[in-house]
Amino acid sequence: MYRARDELEHEEWLERLDAAGEHLELDRETRAQARDIFLSAVPESERSKPGAVAASLYAAGVLAGDRRSQAAVADAVGVARLTVQKRWREQMAAAGFDPPEW
Repeated sequence: MYRARDELEHEEWLERLDAAGEHLELDRETRAQARDIFLSAVPESERSKPGAVAASLYAAGVLAGDRRSQAAVADAVGVARLTVQKRWREQMAAAGFDPPEW
């Protein structure tokens, strides 16, 4: 779980997450869940945060049934598709969800 001040501390990354979610035409609930997932497991390294944003968006889409392709999510955030592929399950698990087995 995250604290309210985490939203302020990571405001820049949440804005990027929201912008990518809008670009992907994800619904409001899916974007809100992506924010929660991101804030539940924000990486220490600034370099890792774009991947965490992309993984959070993809994981939220899977959970909400509002899924976009890994490539589309990666393009919207500006990371490699393999980054999404490698990180979304761990990001989902870190937020307290059980990732699917497929």
